[in-house]
Amino acid sequence: MNEARPQRPPDSATPAAGGGASSVLSDGAGEPEPGSYRDRNGAVFYRDGRVFRFLSNRALENWRQLQQAPFFKRLSSEGRIVETREANPEGEGIGLDRWAGLLEHARIPYVSYPYEWTFCMLKDAALLHLKLMREALSDGMILKDSSAYNIQWEGMHPVFIDVPSFEPLRQGEPWVGYRQFCELFLYPLMLAAYKGIDYRPWLRGQIDGIPSGQMRAVMSKRDLLRPGVLLHVVAQDALQKRYTGGSNVRGALAEAGFDKALIERNVEKLTALVTRLEPAGTKTTWADYDRTHSYEEAELEKKKAFVREAAARRRWRLAWDLGANTGTFSRIAAEHADYVVAMDGDWMAIEHLYQRGKAGPDARRVLPLVVNLADASPNQGWRGVERKGLAERGRPDLTLCLALVHHIVISANIPLADFIGWLAGLGTAVVIEFVGREDEMVQTLLANREDQYDDYTLQTFRALLAAHFEIRAEAPLKGGKRHIFFAEAKKGQ
Repeated sequence: MNEARPQRPPDSATPAAGGGASSVLSDGAGEPEPGSYRDRNGAVFYRDGRVFRFLSNRALENWRQLQQAPFFKRLSSEGRIVETREANPEGEGIGLDRWAGLLEHARIPYVSYPYEWTFCMLKDAALLHLKLMREALSDGMILKDSSAYNIQWEGMHPVFIDVPSFEPLRQGEPWVGYRQFCELFLYPLMLAAYKGIDYRPWLRGQIDGIPSGQMRAVMSKRDLLRPGVLLHVVAQDALQKRYTGGSNVRGALAEAGFDKALIERNVEKLTALVTRLEPAGTKTTWADYDRTHSYEEAELEKKKAFVREAAARRRWRLAWDLGANTGTFSRIAAEHADYVVAMDGDWMAIEHLYQRGKAGPDARRVLPLVVNLADASPNQGWRGVERKGLAERGRPDLTLCLALVHHIVISANIPLADFIGWLAGLGTAVVIEFVGREDEMVQTLLANREDQYDDYTLQTFRALLAAHFEIRAEAPLKGGKRHIFFAEAKKGQ
């Protein structure tokens, strides 16, 4: 894998959301990853823009067995598992203290979370996890964890990042990650496929996923006939209730006589089930989905040319496209940026981008995410740092805000000054479009609401932009109904 290595470790991405304890690093080792604490056999940290992981004696033994396994070599070479090497602590100037070994991982350009993924992104991540399980089992190993956070994205290409999750398969041991797979992969997909319920708010609200009891509660009698519900929801819920109160579920399962063949059959059945799932009511919509943009072709080409000229001014490390729709301008930005994060609150638009783009030329450099900017993913989890907000994961050098400002100010009721101030706080250059009151899109938004947006004028917009940015270029669009600007943040902002 040829992954970008951003120069600013504090607000860039880690490849290891699932292992380590930030409070147990050696003094001076580096900057700990605060979301890496659940597995006590390792600890992830950053140093000089690089990503390292301490290993315990047990984890080091597992790693050395893993790196000899044929499946690991094959899937690593295919980019399905994050590029990893055993590092020399002495050569890196890193003291091991109580740790036994040290790994270095390639850096993921921008971390994302399952509550920001489209249905098919979550589905493809689930299928990758099951593929890793099948391949590991064939070489006498297993994944001890099944967290969706252990999969990240290199653009539209899913990559498994929690290498120490692979362990030798012990005879008679059950697949202890099965419950976690259901809660973070299967149940969210079932919610969307069987009930038409958006799983993203649910996953954002419960960092460990959807418990079987809650999933069972939303299933009707009719749903019990749907594939997988009786086995993976009802039976799972009954098992959890039976062993509530401290009973040893893992030991009871082991005593029941689990073997490798039983785990393999479960994985195969789950693979078939997940493969068949589709979000309710969308099967015929994806192929031709697109949001109207209200531009005639000549004006649209003029807008594209402005964006392309602005993006071409230099090479950008990280670009954001806010309100990306189906990615037309994300792809233009990708011509001049190492990496682009394309965000839109309309999940169908982002699904369309993903479905069309994952086999395209920008598949490794454009990351599509479902993000409502007025209610974006917050800092959350343990101590509010286990999962990070947008800016904390990597601040952009260039931000596109096209056909967005009127939705922010009018639809979301966010003051124009607040939005421009937030952009300036990112320290980013911007390509930003102002949609005037004469434009039919703004008139539609104002048709059924009180017009209380005195700040929404081109004059006010330009003054606010000039207060925070150096305006480098401006052009009218649609006969002056819209204006597009390229501006760079003032030094010291």
